[in-house]
Amino acid sequence: MRGTTINPKGFHKDQIKFYMILIPLALFMALPIVYIINHAFKPLSELYAFPPKFFVKNPTVDNFRSLAKISNGSIISIGRYTFNSILVTVAVVVLNVLFGSMAGFALSKFEFKGKKLIFEINTISMMFVPAAMLIPRYLVIDKLGIMDTYFAHILPLLAMPVGMFLVKQFIDQVPNELMEAAVVDGANKWVIYRKVILPMIKPAVATVCILSFQQVWGNLETSNMFSTKESMRTLAFYMSTLISANNTVAGQGVAAAAALIMFVPNILLFILLQSQVMNTMAHSGIK
Repeated sequence: MRGTTINPKGFHKDQIKFYMILIPLALFMALPIVYIINHAFKPLSELYAFPPKFFVKNPTVDNFRSLAKISNGSIISIGRYTFNSILVTVAVVVLNVLFGSMAGFALSKFEFKGKKLIFEINTISMMFVPAAMLIPRYLVIDKLGIMDTYFAHILPLLAMPVGMFLVKQFIDQVPNELMEAAVVDGANKWVIYRKVILPMIKPAVATVCILSFQQVWGNLETSNMFSTKESMRTLAFYMSTLISANNTVAGQGVAAAAALIMFVPNILLFILLQSQVMNTMAHSGIK
């Protein structure tokens, strides 16, 4: 149709109908984030107001002060829990990206016996809920003798089937001609993986980073199941104990502050990498 522009670079009047749908939808989807932020800064009078108020009228940092006061009185400092969480999170994210991308590279570009079976097993494993794996994981960790160590936090979270699936689907679209050209130039498999594959699958790597981070940052299973020493537990576990131990009127403010602290890193990471995630969803074959 004359006068109609498809996917214009700037604003065009034909886009108005899309904005009329997308802007209200985006605002609606942002409501939980706005509520979590407002809830953390509500005084007790507003936390228990009826009918409940969505936006805070008299913002205060008293909830965070109460959280800091409780934390200062604990035997193990909050810095120790934070260090444990950061160490475990970084290790899990890095290793998940490394193992997932290497496995996806092998399954996508090489032929070997059992290739299809391995990929099918990985796909089927995405159907299992985490609760079904608690006992097997506990038995494995116990037999390995790594209870109350950082390995007990890291090892159970390294297997992320959905991450490998996404990476494999993305690598499938990398032209074989690029690999052949690298081989002609004298590159081995490791060089091809590092200098050809990884630069071309950055969106998939970013997605795996986000999924891994979300999996480990708020994880309570490893601290509950595989750690008996308080000094080996994570920030997510510590925050959960504060909430449960202070299940009083004042404790609800502490719970709101703790929930915001645990939520902020997730949303910041997603904001930083969201464009890469959208590229992964568009090119990985997932509809």
